[in-house]
Amino acid sequence: MSYFQKIFAITYKDVVFELRSRESVSSMLMFSLLVVVIFSFTFDPGSAYVLEAAPGIIWVAITFSGIIGLNRSFFYEVDKGSMHGMLLTPVDRGVIYFGKVLSNLIFMIIVEIFTLPLFAVLFNLSLFGSLAELVAVTFLATVGFAAVGTLFSAMAVNTKTRDVMLPILLFPVFVPVILAAVNATSSILRQQSWDAIADWLKLLGVFDVIFMALCYLLFEYVVEE
Repeated sequence: MSYFQKIFAITYKDVVFELRSRESVSSMLMFSLLVVVIFSFTFDPGSAYVLEAAPGIIWVAITFSGIIGLNRSFFYEVDKGSMHGMLLTPVDRGVIYFGKVLSNLIFMIIVEIFTLPLFAVLFNLSLFGSLAELVAVTFLATVGFAAVGTLFSAMAVNTKTRDVMLPILLFPVFVPVILAAVNATSSILRQQSWDAIADWLKLLGVFDVIFMALCYLLFEYVVEE
């Protein structure tokens, strides 16, 4: 079995488990949709403040719903004792890391697919003209979130206060991604061109590459008993 097949095997296990339990994605989606719906009631239709507040609102919804998913990423393995079995398998620890990153990425993308259209409808925003830019920003930011969040999820899962510990560990590192995503989304909602978000895309891309590599190297030490 090749390196990539091993990664996909771990991702497949997580996806199948989620299809059976329907706990993580449903919780993430419900939280994200509730945030968007609740904030939509705070603005009058056609309000001039929507374009200023909307980028922050959508990334609050995506980020905090992602935290819910990350908290469950390693919980079931530790709770059911299968984590030891995964660590005893003769594979590189990076296989486990990338498999978990990919599954977390898939779950977050599913949530975003449902959240962003509802967000556009409730806030009366047109996203079709800048859909490619929005997809690029959202994807790069989500990759960075999943890469860093998976590592910190593995660190926090063995603590008694994992629900609190994960955001405490994650958000200080994730601040550059949030700032870049919010600013880029703001430019996109104002129908600006690729040039307006080029620097933010570069920042997101550099963050993804650097922290994906760092988290891959550190993951082996994080999961050691």
